[in-house]
Amino acid sequence: MPSLDLDQEIKELIIDVLQLEDIGPADIDATAPLFGDGLGLDSIDALELGVALQKRYGVALSANSEETRKHFASVQSLAALIASHRQQ
Repeated sequence: MPSLDLDQEIKELIIDVLQLEDIGPADIDATAPLFGDGLGLDSIDALELGVALQKRYGVALSANSEETRKHFASVQSLAALIASHRQQ
């Protein structure tokens, strides 16, 4: 299970990379969808976030993969991906 610290890091990364000015880490629900009705991110945001995740955590994500879509479902799913990557 990923740590709450990792959830916090990812929330801060999302805010920083996507320049979300009116939102703080506490405003992002770790289980809420990142796209659509949740945080409302779009495909450009996903691309920017994917690059940032690769730079910071060394996690390589395929842009059109169904598995990548699952990882980008929420902060928790991204944290789980990074945690599993760290254990390899």
